[in-house]
Amino acid sequence: MSTINTSMQAVGEILSLFISKEGSKTRICKESITLDALGIIEDKYHNTNIDRSILITSLSSYTLAKSKQIQMPYGSLGENLLIDYNPYALAEGRQLRIGTCMLEISQNCTMCDHLSNIDERLPELLKDDRGIFAKVLEKGEIKLGDTIYLINT
Repeated sequence: MSTINTSMQAVGEILSLFISKEGSKTRICKESITLDALGIIEDKYHNTNIDRSILITSLSSYTLAKSKQIQMPYGSLGENLLIDYNPYALAEGRQLRIGTCMLEISQNCTMCDHLSNIDERLPELLKDDRGIFAKVLEKGEIKLGDTIYLINT
């Protein structure tokens, strides 16, 4: 009988958390978010597309925009989790442990038309660097400052 050896590697931390509320165009910054199998419980996209439950964006996306003199507040890219680690090269199926949750990378984020409303250069500039989607494998809570662990199998 063989066993699977799973280890975790700390790769970063949660810098900001955001949700969207029904009927509001502004993002709401949170101290913590609660997740279930259908996504972020208070978010307007809860239970709409499980594979797109959580948008994770790296601080490097904002740094890249700033390098081109594009100023925008955190949350502008539509992210739920802003992190100080760049996960964009992670393959689908890779898992992250954050807080009491387990997330699985499900797909790269595609560009949204609204980004050109911020600056017409953004869609091209961030075409591969806007974010990555994850789905919830284990429900729980994520808080500001939580460490992000990459699961190695």
